[in-house]
Amino acid sequence: MTGLPTWLVPLPDAVAMRALDRWAIEERGVPSLELMERAGVGVAAAVERRCPDGPVTVVCGKGNNGGDGLVVARLLRQAGRPVTVVCASPPGELSGDAAANLERLPGSGPVGLDGTPWRDGEEPASSSGDGAAAIVDAVLGTGFAGTPHGPAAEAIEAIGRMHAPVVSVDVPSGVDASTGEVADAAVSAAITVTFHAGKPGLWIYPGKAHAGQVQTLDIGIPRGAPVAASVGMIADEVAALLPHRTPTWTKFKSGQVLVVGGSRGLSGAPAMAAKASMRAGAGYVTACVPSSLQPVLASDGTPELMTRAMPEDDTGGLAPQALEPILQAAARGGAIALGPGLGRGAGSYELARQLSVRAEAPLVLDADGLGAFAGRLPELAVRSTPTVLTPHAGELARLLELDSAEIERRRLHHVREAARLSGAIVVLKGDDSLVADPGGLVAVSPGATPALATAGTGDVLTGVIAALMAQGVGAFPAAAAGVRLHARAGVLAAQKLGAIEGVIATDVIAALPLARACLLHDTGE
Repeated sequence: MTGLPTWLVPLPDAVAMRALDRWAIEERGVPSLELMERAGVGVAAAVERRCPDGPVTVVCGKGNNGGDGLVVARLLRQAGRPVTVVCASPPGELSGDAAANLERLPGSGPVGLDGTPWRDGEEPASSSGDGAAAIVDAVLGTGFAGTPHGPAAEAIEAIGRMHAPVVSVDVPSGVDASTGEVADAAVSAAITVTFHAGKPGLWIYPGKAHAGQVQTLDIGIPRGAPVAASVGMIADEVAALLPHRTPTWTKFKSGQVLVVGGSRGLSGAPAMAAKASMRAGAGYVTACVPSSLQPVLASDGTPELMTRAMPEDDTGGLAPQALEPILQAAARGGAIALGPGLGRGAGSYELARQLSVRAEAPLVLDADGLGAFAGRLPELAVRSTPTVLTPHAGELARLLELDSAEIERRRLHHVREAARLSGAIVVLKGDDSLVADPGGLVAVSPGATPALATAGTGDVLTGVIAALMAQGVGAFPAAAAGVRLHARAGVLAAQKLGAIEGVIATDVIAALPLARACLLHDTGE
C-alpha cells in the first residue's frame, strides 16, 4: 500500500480494503474462496489459543463475514469441538463464497437466534451461548457503517447476553471499521482477528474499546497493491526523525524554544513545558511569564531554564503589552509553545490571538492558548509557518463549538475537521492520540499507559513537540514523533515507580531521554 510515510503502518478503511480484495482476486488471481479459507483458519486458531476446550457458538451474518464464520465452524468441528452455528438471517440468503462454505459445513445445520433450526427435521440447538467456552462474532464485517438494523442488530444484542469471551472476525460487529464510530450497540470482543492489516476503527475510540486484543492475520493478499491509505499507526520507526546532535552544534543549533504562558496560580504548566523541551533536546529554552511569576520559575531548581518577566494584567495573567517583547524574542528563531497556564482572562486571550497570527516562528498551541480560538479556528489559517494544536476532547469541543460527547463519538471526523478549518496539524489527545493534517492524513497512536492520565502531561507533550519543531522537524512528523516519545516515557515512568497511579508529569519528563534511547534501540538506529 502507498500514500503514507514509512513510519506509519497503514490502516486501510473499508473502501481501501474492497479495492485490495478486488486487486488480489482480479489482478493477481487469488481465489476469493481461498482468502476466506485462510481467514477462517486464522480465526479458528485464535479461538483454540484463547479457549482450547469446550463448546463454541458461531454467530453468522449473511455476508462474507458470515462465510468466514462458517469456515471457523467447520474447522472447529473437524477438530472435535462441539459447535453451534447461529445464522441471524435465513441461510438461503447466503450467496457466493458464504453459500459455498455453508455447503461444506459438517454436522447439524444452522439455527436461528431463537434456537429454531433453519432446516426442517433437525433438533433445535440453543443459541443463548450458555455453556459455550467461546463465541465467534461473524455478523458484520469491514464494510459496515451506520446503525445495525433487523437481524444483525438482534444478533449483536444476543451476543451481548452470552457469557463467554468473544472472538470477532475482522471487526467487532457494530463498529465502523473506517472510523471507530459506534452508532448503537456493538459487540465487545476479547480478541479481534483482522485480515491483512489493522483498520482505523480498531485503534480509534470508541471502536478501540470494543476490539480487545487486535491480532492481524496475513490471508495471502500479495504485496504491492496500488491502494493508498490515509490513516496509519505510528510505529517506533518514527524515532529515525529525532534530531541527533553533532560535535559542531551549539545550544542554538540544538533548538530554541519560547514557552509563553503562566498566570496567577498556574506557574507549574509553563515550567513543565519548558523542562520537557529541554529533556526532548532543545538547547536553549526561555519561559516568558507574567512578571510576578518570573522569580518563581527562576528559583524552582532548574538553573538551565531562562526566564523573562513580561507585562501582566490585574488578574495575574500576561497582558497584551507583552506581545512586542515576545515577538522580538521569537525573531531569533526556534519555536513557540503558547498556552500552558496562560489563564482565561480577556487580555491573555487577546495576546494569544495576536501572537498566533503575527509570530513567524513554528507554533505549538495548547491549553488556554486554544481557548482563545474557541469558535474561531479559521483565524489560524492565515499563518504561513508550521502550526500544531494539541487539544483534548473538551478543548476540541470548544474550538468547534460542540460538546465533548460528540467529539468522543466521532473522533476521527472532528480532528480532521479541526485541521481543515485551522490549516494546522491537530493532535487530539487520548490513548488513541490522533494527529491530523489539513489534507486528511491521520497518524494514530497505538496507545501507551493510563499513567499519562494525570495533570501536566499535556504540558509535557507540548514541550516535546515544540523542541522537535525548533530543531527543524516538520509539524506533522514532529507531532507524531512527540506523541510516540511521550507515550513511551509514560510507560517507562510507570515501570520505574512500579505503579501507574503514582506517576506524575515530572516523572514523564525525567523519562524522556531513556524513552528516546529505547525507541532508537528498538528500531536499530
